[in-house]
Amino acid sequence: MASLDSFKCRQTLIVGDKTYVYYSLPLAEQNGLAGISKLPFSMKVLLENLLRFEDGRSVTKTDIEGFVAWLDDKGSAGKEIGFRPARVLMQDFTGVPAVVDLAAMRDGVKALGGDAQKINPLVPVDLVIDHSVIVDEFGSPKAFARNVELEYERNQERYKFLKWGQLAFDNFRVVPPGTGICHQVNLEYLAQTVWTRKETIDGAEVEVAYPDTLVGTDSHTTMVNGLAVLGWGVGGIEAEAAMLGQPQSMLLPEVIGFKLTGSLKEGITATDLVLTVTQMLRKKGVVGKFVEFFGPGLYNLTLADRATIANMGPEYGATCGFFPVDTETLDYLTVTGRKADRIALVEAYSKAQGLFATPQTADPVFTDTLELDLGTVKPSMAGPKRPEGRVDLSAVKAGFAAAMDSDYKKGGELSRRVQVEGEDFDLGHGDVVIAAITSCTNTSNPSVLMAAGLLARNAVAKGLKVKPWVKTSLAPGSQVVAEYLAKAGLQPDLDKLGFNLVGFGCTTCIGNSGPLPAPISKTINEKGLIAGAVISGNRNFEGRVSPDVQANYLASPPLVVAYALAGSVQIDLTTQPIGQGSDGKDVYLRDIWPSNKEIQDFIQKNVTRAIFEAKYADVFKGDEHWQAVNAPTSETYAWDDESTYVQNPPYFRGMGKQPAPIGDIKGARILGLFGDKITTDHISPAGSIKAASPAGAYLTEHGVAVADFNQYGTRRGNHEVMMRGTFANIRIRNHMLGPNGREGGYTIHYPSKEELPIYDAAMKYQQENVPLVIFAGVEYGNGSSRDWAAKGTNLLGVKAVIAQSFERIHRSNLVGMGVVPFTLQEGTSWASLDLKGDETVSIKGLATVKPRQTLEAEITYADGSVKKVPILCRIDTLDEIDYFKNAGILHYVLRGLAA
Repeated sequence: MASLDSFKCRQTLIVGDKTYVYYSLPLAEQNGLAGISKLPFSMKVLLENLLRFEDGRSVTKTDIEGFVAWLDDKGSAGKEIGFRPARVLMQDFTGVPAVVDLAAMRDGVKALGGDAQKINPLVPVDLVIDHSVIVDEFGSPKAFARNVELEYERNQERYKFLKWGQLAFDNFRVVPPGTGICHQVNLEYLAQTVWTRKETIDGAEVEVAYPDTLVGTDSHTTMVNGLAVLGWGVGGIEAEAAMLGQPQSMLLPEVIGFKLTGSLKEGITATDLVLTVTQMLRKKGVVGKFVEFFGPGLYNLTLADRATIANMGPEYGATCGFFPVDTETLDYLTVTGRKADRIALVEAYSKAQGLFATPQTADPVFTDTLELDLGTVKPSMAGPKRPEGRVDLSAVKAGFAAAMDSDYKKGGELSRRVQVEGEDFDLGHGDVVIAAITSCTNTSNPSVLMAAGLLARNAVAKGLKVKPWVKTSLAPGSQVVAEYLAKAGLQPDLDKLGFNLVGFGCTTCIGNSGPLPAPISKTINEKGLIAGAVISGNRNFEGRVSPDVQANYLASPPLVVAYALAGSVQIDLTTQPIGQGSDGKDVYLRDIWPSNKEIQDFIQKNVTRAIFEAKYADVFKGDEHWQAVNAPTSETYAWDDESTYVQNPPYFRGMGKQPAPIGDIKGARILGLFGDKITTDHISPAGSIKAASPAGAYLTEHGVAVADFNQYGTRRGNHEVMMRGTFANIRIRNHMLGPNGREGGYTIHYPSKEELPIYDAAMKYQQENVPLVIFAGVEYGNGSSRDWAAKGTNLLGVKAVIAQSFERIHRSNLVGMGVVPFTLQEGTSWASLDLKGDETVSIKGLATVKPRQTLEAEITYADGSVKKVPILCRIDTLDEIDYFKNAGILHYVLRGLAA
């Protein structure tokens, strides 16, 4: 349907021999939207979206006029809009359950008497299989081939299902395993900066041009913001709704302008910069806000640098980290092999719309700003637990010592070392047992990859060797990286240090680090060592990288190599030798660190358009393994009841055409009292499945050997596994079990006072028909955009989560699954309410709740006393109210399609 075009801004744009229809922002400004040229670039992209989709219902003239008001209120008004992204991006961990849901919706719509073919993506969807490769084999020329073989052995069932989806659904493409991570494939190939599609307007078929926008089922979807593509991570449930034509309900955001000045000094990497930016923005507080970069320093950053910064949006908490179109954007599109007519369109369209930035561009109006002189950035790492925990490289040693005292309570053991059984070396606290050049944050950036290769070359020339306890790996974000490292002659030197190619995918950063050698794992666990990992990823949360490693550090790829050589974070690489060369002399980091000029010379010579064109020439074909996967062809999926990977979820069973009335929460028990910054990894882990856990017991009962458990991330298509894995992270602490909480997913069932795994307790409460609530601290649900963190919560019977604050995506996901998020008043916490976990909780007024309405939680303590506590309902928009009343967004969509 064509836009109502209240501001008469539909125009044509001729580029070369093609004519495009577009919705002109300058013309809309002339025709009533006064001052919109002063908006941040990211806000202009949202505005164009509403101009194009104005229908009088989901987008009204008043909604559009809200952008003029924004220039005064700067996002404080909380104006709701409906945003429709151009496309959807998925990775397989989150994509499999999304396709499972779509398949189940086809069954569901048929059960309601509707047409199964109505369940079909209405916008283009790309799913990149990138999260399933595990680093089993490493430090060997055979590592890549062996890991690929194991990947297909473990995931044949999932891949068959995804291939079925590719055949069954329109507008749905699958990028096979071994191509690269979704973010880098998006940046290097899928994204176009300006998108086009054919539409019928006034009876004529035209090609409409508009900004490339997307939502993705991975929080690091923001990486493509570096290419001036507005997009962010959502849960699978939101992504499915976007696929099915539902607008993304959101509030006009506050936009924080981040001014960049100066340029990076010699030896400073993009990773150093992004860790500094992340720390600054976390301190500023940008959760739920847009961040947009501007200022003269912008033009001293490569597009890869910008993508590195944008990638870390979830780590600094923002919805996005946006960069405008400029000449660097055009240069990147050119070198990465985009077509000439598309690049010409990007330039012409951006300039016509006032979306093209130059050093002379006036600063936009922002809600607030902060500033960084790039020349002040220092060599940095982040750790041992949080991405925002940046420290100067010179302070890493002291920081670990402090953490040993404060966090790990082993301050007196810094020098303790223990012999590794059967080996000729010993291990101590802070020894680096994993050094991984991983994908995502850094491997889109040739500068840090070339730096790692050159540092490896220099180290080999000096005769340095990696310590024998270090598990080394190189998992590039795309095949392009492997090609230019080989072309530059640097891969052989990386190989000599054990950084052989292990796979193309998201590996160590999400817990796919694979097992450590058995003697090392045994020593760490039996002797209580605090082992270290240094990775070039973006997540270093507890329990994420490896169950054997507690001190995790984020660093640039060259520093990953350096720490593999040093073997410990108890070495100050700025003052102490990294090791001894073959001549017996001390070698310092400064002796092997490559110069900026050398790095740039290697990039100029080896990172070419020809490589990108060759590697993406047939991107959907896949290797012989993928081509050998046989998939069924059918309108609906033939579920296999024996499958332990893919099961028909229970969401739509017994669903009627009308939703059941919403009732109050009465006499709910508390399932968990959790602390601050509980991540989606804590709630729904992605890593290994313990044999003694409820999920392990389920798999064992179904005849799966422990060696074939795979991991939670690969079993997200089976709700039986995922329910049992909810709150099962080995590092989660439930404070119902003592002041510090017992580690692991346990709770106390009341009134029996029995200590049980959370899943078992939840099932017992379900049998007793008792609803559940959860209490938590600040930033509940930060981290990955993991919809199973909300799905699992729902399936355990949790009706509400009451926290001090929520991370954006998880709050939305809870609403999408019919779980109400509430926040306590400022200064109030479950601790200040003196909760022990043996209380009951009642909440009235849900049947008539309004967006962001304050309700009351009535808490009854064990002694019979009652306290009434005001809580803010974080169902933020009217659309979300509709989702909640339908028991979730998918039920709402399904009922609409079956009508």
